[in-house]
Amino acid sequence: MEVLFDNRQDFFEISDQLKNDIIRCIKTSLNVDKIDCTNIEVSVSFVTNDEIKFINSKFRNIDKETDVLSFPMEFEFKEEGMPNILGDVIISTQKALEQAEEFGHSVNREILYLVCHSIFHLLGYDHIDENDKKIMRSKEKEAMRLMEVFKNEKKF
Repeated sequence: MEVLFDNRQDFFEISDQLKNDIIRCIKTSLNVDKIDCTNIEVSVSFVTNDEIKFINSKFRNIDKETDVLSFPMEFEFKEEGMPNILGDVIISTQKALEQAEEFGHSVNREILYLVCHSIFHLLGYDHIDENDKKIMRSKEKEAMRLMEVFKNEKKF
């Protein structure tokens, strides 16, 4: 699996440990959905509130900040050895900082949850109606449990 990181903000340091935890989070989320992550490629970008607001407005016609955006690639599993590009995850670190404070856990824990949430969006899950939301939340909880990252977690 290849994860491409792009840091376009300076509000929060993206440490090597956090990058490793994000890679583990992506692998765990894919495993929860029984997806072989061997040839998967995902990009994870860290941006400001202003940039995520611009992207949200441009691609979703919603003129406001959000915590994370997911842009899935339409793909079919390719020949062996060829990467399957799952999609792009874009995280506002400013929003992650705000939400971590609001929920009483570390920023790293919040970022890991946002990555997990976004990966399930890339896999086609959504939370528009209650039944779909229940399914998606169940998968998110399972991935976070397997990673031993819990609500109100301070150590990550």
